[in-house]
Amino acid sequence: MSDSTTAWAGNRLQESIHRPLSEWEVVHEAHRCLYCYDAPCTKACPTHIDVPSFIQKISTGNFAGSARVIMEANPMGASCARVCPTEELCEGACVLDREGVPIRIGDLQRYVTDWIRDRGIDLFDRGMPTGRRVAVIGAGPAGLSAARELARFGHEVTIYEAKPRAGGLNTHGIVPFRLPPGVALWEVEQVERLGVVIHTGVRVGVDLSVEEILHKYEAVILAFGMGGVPRLGVSGEESDGVWDALEFIERVKEGGEPEVGRRVAVIGAGNTAVDAATCALRLGAESVTIYYRRTEKEMTAYPSEYAFAKSEGVEFRWLCMPVRILDDGGRVCGVEFVRMRLDEPDDSGRRRPVPVPGSEFTVKADTVIRAIGQSRRVELVERFGIDHDNGVIRVDDRMRTSHPKIFAAGDCVFERGKGEAMVVDAAEQGKKAAAAVHEFLMSENRR
Repeated sequence: MSDSTTAWAGNRLQESIHRPLSEWEVVHEAHRCLYCYDAPCTKACPTHIDVPSFIQKISTGNFAGSARVIMEANPMGASCARVCPTEELCEGACVLDREGVPIRIGDLQRYVTDWIRDRGIDLFDRGMPTGRRVAVIGAGPAGLSAARELARFGHEVTIYEAKPRAGGLNTHGIVPFRLPPGVALWEVEQVERLGVVIHTGVRVGVDLSVEEILHKYEAVILAFGMGGVPRLGVSGEESDGVWDALEFIERVKEGGEPEVGRRVAVIGAGNTAVDAATCALRLGAESVTIYYRRTEKEMTAYPSEYAFAKSEGVEFRWLCMPVRILDDGGRVCGVEFVRMRLDEPDDSGRRRPVPVPGSEFTVKADTVIRAIGQSRRVELVERFGIDHDNGVIRVDDRMRTSHPKIFAAGDCVFERGKGEAMVVDAAEQGKKAAAAVHEFLMSENRR
């Protein structure tokens, strides 16, 4: 890649897909809100942000107060303003959507959270110390949300994170033109300023034993998400140019620009697949195609993500499954696929794809990116000795596990076959887990 091409790719990778709004535009949009008494937008938000309240504060120029309403309900409010499928949630529930022009809730939320971030405004204080100690395993959206709430309750909170930086997928696994790393890291800082201690680069079960954690802390919240992308299980997968989608995005998020060549094949059709595909285009690929073994109807990417991918130039091929990766001297040069048909529904409720005999075909590819979901951290779950279903931790409606002092939230409790977990869901589960832990600790304190 030439210097000019590298510079172009770098600019495209950092170029936000969100158009900055002026203060006039924001206030004008806020005045369109009807401030509905039953607030269907609030009901549609998994964290139950009081949308009419935050918009009304914008209309009077109280941006800090508006941001506080948002962040009170959603500790990941700045990130969610960029990655939430608002057209399916708050904006989709807006009564003005019936006229085809809902309030631009996501844009308004992004503006005021950026406003306080740019000015270094702290919104919350730590609670009066209770003397109780809680460990949170994982510094992603669920873990950070839980830690923030626990600190506001006054508990002493320590987070253990295996990665060198906190923030989970917000920091590492969502492309920079959708979610700049600075936004996610600002949310991390907000948690740290409440006195939460975050130890990065610590692998629980390797660098720190589960027994030590259970002995040292009075409650534990597991929020370690999921692992890497599973292997395709086909020959040629060891070839140069085959990527785990999350590793690919993380490399870009850290400032790297992987060489993708002219043609890129992405296997899978979720939001991560779309991120990887659009990222590859912005790195300079001439052709990027997403291959999925089911149909458009069964894909797990949000409709907005699907539309964005197509607008960027990503192509889609349905009912295709890779059976072999071709290489030339150890470097990817193509993929052999087999066509599929849909049979009866499987455990996920979606129709099961089965190969069509004799339908194999081959495509050229310089890079292959696998984006077929994430593996479960079964070994780590079992180290804690709690009930699970193939790595999916079992919790009750208060996020409690089978162990009396262990709670869990986020992707590690997210069931298979339920689409893709949202950041906003993880944030809400973190809040619920924190509330349950607080109740547990305080009831112990009263004995």
